[in-house]
Amino acid sequence: MFFRASPLDAPELWALDLETTGLDPRSDEVLSIGMVPIRQRVIRWGERWYQLVRPARLRRLSEESIRIHYILPEDLEQAPPIEEVLSEMADRLEEGPLLVHHQALDVAVLKRVFREHGQAWPRPKVVDTQRLLGRLDHRLRQIHPSAEPIPADLSAARATLGLPPHEEHHALYDALATAELFLALRCRLR
Repeated sequence: MFFRASPLDAPELWALDLETTGLDPRSDEVLSIGMVPIRQRVIRWGERWYQLVRPARLRRLSEESIRIHYILPEDLEQAPPIEEVLSEMADRLEEGPLLVHHQALDVAVLKRVFREHGQAWPRPKVVDTQRLLGRLDHRLRQIHPSAEPIPADLSAARATLGLPPHEEHHALYDALATAELFLALRCRLR
């Protein structure tokens, strides 16, 4: 569900990003999880959480997947399987809304993974920075009808809003990038 009351004023959110074996939320596996809290509009980097996850089909990581996120099979050999980290993730998800960039992938993957492992999805409210970008784009077009559209891609959207580049395709740094983007959007949508 999307956080409807006032996502811009939520006192606490957890920015989340996943790196997965692909882009199919019905079958691809989680390789890493990054979560960064925002409390009272401040990113709490000291409370970040990053976890590599050993997929069931470890030796089947595609070359394309490895090229994108630089996670090698040997990086994951000692990592816990997803079922061992779900409760730790769920604890965070129950603290406040979940902040993601493109909920169609990450939230769908998480719902499936929780279900597959017999655990209840915590049902956090979801704030999607892509939706907030759409709101900002709509507002800007009302003011400047010929304005260039705001890109939906995380890095391109950040650049458009004047945020610095970040290390892409790393779950923790993408979660941080999403948190920073949210705060920038919050300022522009107030």
